[in-house]
Amino acid sequence: MSECCSSDENARYKHRKRSDEQVKALVTRLNRIEGQICGIRKMIEDNRYCPDVLIQVSSVQASLNSFNKELLSAHIKSCVVEDIKEGKEEAVDELCELLKKTMK
Repeated sequence: MSECCSSDENARYKHRKRSDEQVKALVTRLNRIEGQICGIRKMIEDNRYCPDVLIQVSSVQASLNSFNKELLSAHIKSCVVEDIKEGKEEAVDELCELLKKTMK
């Protein structure tokens, strides 16, 4: 494994070292999404009109899609490129499988 996306023999998951700036940006986006979800919960508790709730759900889906695009872009530009440079062509298969799973 490259240093970018690494795991040891006993690890169940691969790990990727992110810069402090990357972590902050991703967590900020997730916190915003979490706030949107809490807002939807409050709308349900307040018996708000269904179309209003559905519009907010659509907004959360768009936010999650944007988060995925940012994370996917970073993964391709770092881990995938690094693995390909190291001759690990299985990175392309892994990426294709990832795209299939995330583009449902």
